[in-house]
Amino acid sequence: MKMYHKIQSIFKRDEKNNYKTFLMDQYTRPEFEYLKNNEWIGTEKVDGTNIRIMFDGQLAYGGKSDNAQLHVDLIARLHDLFDGQIDKFAEMFTANDDGHIATCLYGEGYGPGIQKGGGNYIDHKDFVLFDVLINNTWLQRDSVVKIAEEFGVPVVPIIYEGTLDGAIQKTRDGFNSEWGNFLAEGMVLRPKVELMGRNGKRIITKIKNKDFQENR
Repeated sequence: MKMYHKIQSIFKRDEKNNYKTFLMDQYTRPEFEYLKNNEWIGTEKVDGTNIRIMFDGQLAYGGKSDNAQLHVDLIARLHDLFDGQIDKFAEMFTANDDGHIATCLYGEGYGPGIQKGGGNYIDHKDFVLFDVLINNTWLQRDSVVKIAEEFGVPVVPIIYEGTLDGAIQKTRDGFNSEWGNFLAEGMVLRPKVELMGRNGKRIITKIKNKDFQENR
């Protein structure tokens, strides 16, 4: 089942400075500039490792790619969370016209030993949901939240609503994580009404606090 798509940063990077700094007047996509004054929804970006929970009649677990190596205790946690709920997958996700079901829950594996500072979040490895794809359709936030509740897993929290410029300033200043008294990595942003570009790709972007350190 497909890997999670790349999320572009808002701005292009300065190749003359070894791509360390943003060119804050040059957007990576024209849609970002066009929509910058509209309302965007930002969820906290968790610093972990990408996880796929895949169901196509059978349940399977994977990382960002099919070759990604996952921590043994993270895999054990995924089995603990989902193995006993395979009937629920079959009940919740209806087949399309040809009888084919293809569902992928995308989330972040996080905790001690996963990225630097992973232990700030929690004292064990765990999973947090951030997106769901069913038969090539991305679900809206309300549906993602309901699925998280059904399976008893957390979902990334909404931590911002406003313009892109406001999100940039909030992230540049730095803000505490919803998991505790430490600096959040950043946020993932989508228009309040989710949109696709003319190339068929989702309008979605990310910003990290560390990306602005060189721009100060």
